[in-house]
Amino acid sequence: MKQFLIVVDLQKDFVDGALGTPEAVSIVPRVVEKIRQFSGEIYVTMDTHGTDYLQTSEGRHLPVPHCIRGTEGWQLNQAVAQALAGKDYHVVEKPTFGSVQLPQLISQAAEGETFSLELVGLCTDICVVSNALLLKASFPEVPISVDAACCAGVTPQTHQAALDTMACCQIAVYNSEA
Repeated sequence: MKQFLIVVDLQKDFVDGALGTPEAVSIVPRVVEKIRQFSGEIYVTMDTHGTDYLQTSEGRHLPVPHCIRGTEGWQLNQAVAQALAGKDYHVVEKPTFGSVQLPQLISQAAEGETFSLELVGLCTDICVVSNALLLKASFPEVPISVDAACCAGVTPQTHQAALDTMACCQIAVYNSEA
């Protein structure tokens, strides 16, 4: 069985930049360790906006410029980038919360074999849950899990709410007491 790890938006702006939180900073060592120990294929999503971000629907609702392509904040967290060095990984830029391209790429990479998916990253309550639900809708019979100890939300409360939502949608959530 093929295994895929989805590392969601571990970019500087979400860790310790424009939208960073102490909870986001705290998960980085666990994500780094998971990447280092993972032997399957890795997909890394990157929230990617243009300089017109504040004129977009998202920018009008969240008027904090972040993950502007080419800026320091758009780059992967340095420790995560170092853990990925030498690994088989693919970057998927996405202009919004969930990537509709990601299920297609995984389906192609699976090459007809059975597979499982695990998600980690930021923010649990926005991009992790969006991608998890898109993947579950695309692959209803595929085992999908989320390592809660390797995720952080905008707040601890919304993090937990997203974990509960994913569990209700038959996505396996583990390490939720970390």
